[in-house]
Amino acid sequence: MTQETVIAIAKEGIWTVVMICGPLLVLALVVGLIVSIFQATTQIQEQTLAFIPKILAVLLGIVFFGPWMLSHMLSYTNNIFSNLTRFIG
Repeated sequence: MTQETVIAIAKEGIWTVVMICGPLLVLALVVGLIVSIFQATTQIQEQTLAFIPKILAVLLGIVFFGPWMLSHMLSYTNNIFSNLTRFIG
């Protein structure tokens, strides 16, 4: 196994993680920004107010993006396992 192969596998793994986590992180960021703007306009300075909307948004994101995320993870895993003999030998 050459260094280029290891780097290519690591690059594909990192890209897969970014693609899977990206939509949920962006969703949590947008909801947090909306809640922060709401807190600033109403002058409610409760620290725990932002957690519940973020949690609900991420759970809805998992329900909505879940099948796509799972298929992306399965294709990466299938690619790794199908090329396992090439990596070892």
